[in-house]
Amino acid sequence: MKQNVHGCLPMSDNTMTANANSTHDGQLEFLVKGDHHPQNGTLLGFWIYLMSDCLIFACLFATYGVLSRSYAGGPTGMELFDLSLIAVNTSLLLVSSITYGFAMLQMQANRVKGTMFWLAVTGLLGLGFLSLELYEFHHLIHVGAGPQTSGFWTAFFALVGTHGLHVFFGIVWLVTLLFQLKKHGLIQENKRRVFCLSMFWHFLDVVWVGVFTYVYLMGVLP
Repeated sequence: MKQNVHGCLPMSDNTMTANANSTHDGQLEFLVKGDHHPQNGTLLGFWIYLMSDCLIFACLFATYGVLSRSYAGGPTGMELFDLSLIAVNTSLLLVSSITYGFAMLQMQANRVKGTMFWLAVTGLLGLGFLSLELYEFHHLIHVGAGPQTSGFWTAFFALVGTHGLHVFFGIVWLVTLLFQLKKHGLIQENKRRVFCLSMFWHFLDVVWVGVFTYVYLMGVLP
């Protein structure tokens, strides 16, 4: 019997031979070399993350559905929602999805500057979306429709605010990615990051379509 590398647990001679070879300086050289990470493991892990995010938004949509008529004598969505403002906001986010598609096309053509340009445009559209959303929140709170007003407004701010928070962190991720692209170019790691952010950004667009339909359009119905 021999001790392992750290001298803690005994190991048999057969086990030592099966897992490693001894070099001349007494160090162990493992027979299995190379990358031990599974192929496309990052993309699989990111898909799992997106599925967990789906569960979060599903819970928020369900909560809003339960509390969608709990006004507690306060203002309703039909009274305060400004659909023209929300339509502009929705257009900004949907167009940002198109510009991100242009960035993906530039990446496939190995054009660093083109990829960075369209990513920057996507980030600016995302900032425009967040600015209008913050303006809407400020206006609603100013007229007495804050999260504490009723169950309806609590569910509204929880759902829409969580989506806005996701957009904010998406923009932070996008800015970080721009710095990485400027420094390292379109290396394989950066291409994978651009692809993961693409899935995240399009996911937020899909969620927003649900918010726009279920919260705003149905919210103005009598």
